[in-house]
Amino acid sequence: MQRGHVLINGSGTLIGKIPAGSETWIQNAGYVWLLLLIPLAFLGWFGMNNLCTPEVSPDIGNASSAFTKITFMFLIGFLTAGVGLWLMLPETANGSGWGIPKEIVLIGIITATVFALKSLPGQIKTSLSRQYKIFNNKHTWIMSVIYTMTFGSFIGFAAAFPLAIKVIFGYSHIMADGQMTHDTVNPNGPSALMYAWMGPFIGALIRPVGGWIADKVGGAIVTQFCSIIMVVSALGVAYYMQAAYNSATPENYFVPFFILFLALFTATGIGNGSTFRTIAIVFPKEQAGPVLGWTSAIAAYGAFYIPQVIGEQITATTPEVALIGFAIFYAICVVINYWFYLRNNTLDTFTQP
Repeated sequence: MQRGHVLINGSGTLIGKIPAGSETWIQNAGYVWLLLLIPLAFLGWFGMNNLCTPEVSPDIGNASSAFTKITFMFLIGFLTAGVGLWLMLPETANGSGWGIPKEIVLIGIITATVFALKSLPGQIKTSLSRQYKIFNNKHTWIMSVIYTMTFGSFIGFAAAFPLAIKVIFGYSHIMADGQMTHDTVNPNGPSALMYAWMGPFIGALIRPVGGWIADKVGGAIVTQFCSIIMVVSALGVAYYMQAAYNSATPENYFVPFFILFLALFTATGIGNGSTFRTIAIVFPKEQAGPVLGWTSAIAAYGAFYIPQVIGEQITATTPEVALIGFAIFYAICVVINYWFYLRNNTLDTFTQP
């Protein structure tokens, strides 16, 4: 990659210069993870071989058999996801061009994958049929919604946070010929690369703290407080997004926007841990594991949905609408969590695992 420009940090201070014609190897930064992943792979192989319980994964066979089974199951997921991507893309991007709403496509992908996996023969079908009993439990669906609020928001905002910094604060939004324009580079704008990592870092680092607090005072009550914080933080972020996107000096609104977004990440991280605690209380042992896997898979779609929605609203010049919508969703989760797990000490009626 060729570079020939001055590097400036978020405050506008000169921090270095890459001579014209120099080669950079940014992609090699990914190799840093190998220092952790290689030893962790060995530790997982030799230290996590006793996690399969008869209730969930009986008779998994030897290593090669297990790898073959899981690889084939992954291929089914890739196939359904590929079809879903084709349905959503326009014709200009080699898609169907049918304009099917992404929400409908996501539901279709999930449903097709679940039924395709269940149609597999032999031991896989038997094991999955046992695990699929979780779908007869209403709390599976309730916890899917709540976990989407926490983990789904965390993983989605991790991608959307730098986008918001770059587009909303990296450009000056000025009037020209009676119209607001958003394509003038803001020389005083903050660097997305400098700040974007902080939110996901805090959310991931504080996740065990959420579990620890939940063990002390209860998962549902911790989730309730996190939900309320997320409602308030999302509305605050929406306010400062709107103010910045209508200002020639958006950097004036960056600090409160940044602080509120960090509060949002913190609440999602703590909520991740507390929600896990609630699942362990609500479900019996043979269902807790499959429910954790299911809710995590559903919530992971937040990585696609949240940046997509924020990007669409930025294009529509109303980025605050996305955050207001998320705040409404979080408020609904406040009601759901209270009604099913806090009202009249509801959790006391569940059997401890």
